[in-house]
Amino acid sequence: MKSTLKYAGLLGYIVFLAFPLLWLLSTAFKTPREMATLHPRWIPQHPTLRNFSDAFAAQDLTGSAVRSLIVAVSVAVLTVVIALPAAYALARRRSVFNRIAIGWVLVSQVFPVVLIIIPLFIILRRLDLVNTLPGLVLVHVTFVLPFALWMLQGYVRGVPRELEEAASVDGAGRVRTLVSVVAPLLAPGVVAALLFSFISSWNEFFFALVILKDPDKATLPLTLVKFTGAEQAARLGPLAAASLLATIPSLIFFAIIQRRLRSGLTAGAVKG
Repeated sequence: MKSTLKYAGLLGYIVFLAFPLLWLLSTAFKTPREMATLHPRWIPQHPTLRNFSDAFAAQDLTGSAVRSLIVAVSVAVLTVVIALPAAYALARRRSVFNRIAIGWVLVSQVFPVVLIIIPLFIILRRLDLVNTLPGLVLVHVTFVLPFALWMLQGYVRGVPRELEEAASVDGAGRVRTLVSVVAPLLAPGVVAALLFSFISSWNEFFFALVILKDPDKATLPLTLVKFTGAEQAARLGPLAAASLLATIPSLIFFAIIQRRLRSGLTAGAVKG
């Protein structure tokens, strides 16, 4: 009985998560008449690709997707490159400063973004990074880094110190030990940090709205908003088609690394 209830609960949770994506998929292939009906259907009666062609004709989806991809990949790589050695230092060196640093990392996650957007904009303007993709990358890294750092330092704590001591006996320094011994064992954590950083940057809207002023530099979330008219009347068909296409890079990225992520989570569960 308990097993049945567990599977029923899991099935309900999966349906809850899948419902928006399935409805988006259905809407992307519907005609305007089917979308306006009082009794909507899951499966379009007259599937059409017109919404996709209208979406590409109305907005620069390809260019904005490329810009979003450049920003998201840059953020993911930079976040891991910075967070990995910092996480190692926080996990291996016990001091009051480290405890304060970890506490600050957690506290920084609860700050409302609205409170700091004006000082952040002023700093970027003085650095001539407003309306630039590097400026957006810098901001995304700043806000993604704390969680990635906190997550990676937990993985570092799971690596036995004896391995590092053995490497030290063999003559390896700190950097060599981190690169050759510790980093390969942290692959699951690195993959998780990459995935989190990529998706966070890919879906981010607010910072892009404030920093990027030139339409030719707009990322994909900013472009999707343009399918909503001045009177908040959305073009549902093209919007659904464009939004569906916007989910593909995240799904592809997850499909590429999911095996490594799954094995890492399983290994972590065994260690626990």
